[in-house]
Amino acid sequence: MQTASIHQHLRALNRLRRQGLLRSAVVLTVMLAACLQGGCKTEQRWPLWDSYTRNAYDPQGRIVDHSAGDRTTSEGQAYGMFFALVANDRVKFEKLVTWTQDNLAGGDLTLTLPAWSWGKAPDGSWKTLDRNPSSDADLWMAYALLEAGRLWHDPRYEKLGTLMAGRVAQQEVTLVSGVGTTLLPAPEGFHPNAGSWILNPSYLPPSLLSYFATTFPQGPWGAMLGSLPVLLTRGAVNGFAMDWLMAGGGLSPTPAPGDGSQRTDAGATRSSAAGSYDAIRVYLWLGIADPQTPGVQESLAGVAGMASYLKKHPVPPRRVDEQGSVTEADGSIGFSAAVVPYLHANNMKAESKVQTDRMIAMKDPVSGLYGKDSLYYDQNLAMFASGWTEERYGFDRQGRLKVKWR
Repeated sequence: MQTASIHQHLRALNRLRRQGLLRSAVVLTVMLAACLQGGCKTEQRWPLWDSYTRNAYDPQGRIVDHSAGDRTTSEGQAYGMFFALVANDRVKFEKLVTWTQDNLAGGDLTLTLPAWSWGKAPDGSWKTLDRNPSSDADLWMAYALLEAGRLWHDPRYEKLGTLMAGRVAQQEVTLVSGVGTTLLPAPEGFHPNAGSWILNPSYLPPSLLSYFATTFPQGPWGAMLGSLPVLLTRGAVNGFAMDWLMAGGGLSPTPAPGDGSQRTDAGATRSSAAGSYDAIRVYLWLGIADPQTPGVQESLAGVAGMASYLKKHPVPPRRVDEQGSVTEADGSIGFSAAVVPYLHANNMKAESKVQTDRMIAMKDPVSGLYGKDSLYYDQNLAMFASGWTEERYGFDRQGRLKVKWR
């Protein structure tokens, strides 16, 4: 609760006591006690969260991707938990946790990392479609739970987040020669032979790695944070981040060959090596990180190709090929949102304004969402970007969450 609000309650309480209104004073005392425990909501609502949940949140507690057959992914659940925490929406947060546990983790998140995908099967039933976890969703979910435990003073969330982080460290972290300790995209399917691994740079937000490294100093997190600039700078092509990288054998990471076998979080298959729907998050994560977070400045320099491109072009590219050439220039509204914090981090105020103006122009006055079709992925990128630019949340250099309502 804000200090000014506490003082207002105290002044009102003293005034009631002087006037002999004991019963009213008692009621106000109870209200004040609730406020001191985090139960008094004096913060402004987050209109975009309200619009987002009207469109994508099912009352059962799942985030629905209407652009992909109404499926739900662990990524969507994790992002939803983070946004609910930023919005101080404890009811939806709890429902998201419960639905995820019941439907993606076999009823027990303390034992099982959540399955990546849930939706309508060919036989018409609704069930888990892909049981392999997605490590970036696991990171965001563990982080949201840990910070919910701290900010809402709920040890249950803190314990659950701690257990999830431990399982990520055990099942989804590996040592890759030429890179160092890093994150596999999932426990299975990304280690095609003894000397090579397929990695996704967008799965490694530096703020989260810094947080886990501080919270669990005995784990692999500090080493992962230290290897991140290696992965981003050596894996970039002409300063552009790539969606997927092949690494190992002591060689520098290179764009992974496109065999179409690996999923992307945008719901597409990787048909060719490129920087596109996954890679756009690399710029976003670097932009929203505290600039003093270890490795951030070096990583920003390693993916400076996007900054150079946006000095001459009004829209981020949708796709960059494995040679670092732009092959599709028409990035969606979510791409514009994602680069706004990145441009701020590079002190490119004029270029940032161009992207912000595009967002304003493309906001639907009826739905309150962005873009003509209000696509799921675009809305998630916009939620992260606008929440940060409006200072509804931020991270310190250790990755701890700073929220407006606190």
